[in-house]
Amino acid sequence: MLLAESDLLATEAAEECWTGWFDRDDPSGTGDWETLSDLRRENPGKICPEPGSMEVTTLSGLSVGAAGEVIFRNDLTDGFVCRNQDQSDRTCNDYRVRFCCPPQYCGEEVCWTRWYDRDDPSGTGDWEPLSNLRSENPRQICDNPLYIEAVTTGNNPVLATSTGQTFHV
Repeated sequence: MLLAESDLLATEAAEECWTGWFDRDDPSGTGDWETLSDLRRENPGKICPEPGSMEVTTLSGLSVGAAGEVIFRNDLTDGFVCRNQDQSDRTCNDYRVRFCCPPQYCGEEVCWTRWYDRDDPSGTGDWEPLSNLRSENPRQICDNPLYIEAVTTGNNPVLATSTGQTFHV
């Protein structure tokens, strides 16, 4: 069995991740307009065609709910719009947005290691602990792995989660 990244969690590779944050507008004009059409035009290839979800916060990290403002648009069709005219003080906070997309849209922060296979099945199992992989492969595994994927070895690898075997972590 081959393992990549972590001995703390044995799951399939994540099918989606978060893009970087986008902040294309500020509320100085008519409001803060973080629309998908503008974001895609200004950041070609950085937002997937059909995001799974969108996260919005103020630049200081407050959620939309915690900021307490009236929001004009907040959806995956149009994006996010806070209009100054809808606010009691006539000014929106400055917001940022990010999207849940397939990994190829998540920037340089997400990458995969090469495959590792340090042990063969024995009487007690196939042991691929992260601590051993790190000591045997110095500076090749990131400090804070995000995902793990394990497959069988051979010409036709099978995802470990599809083998029907039990995993202990």
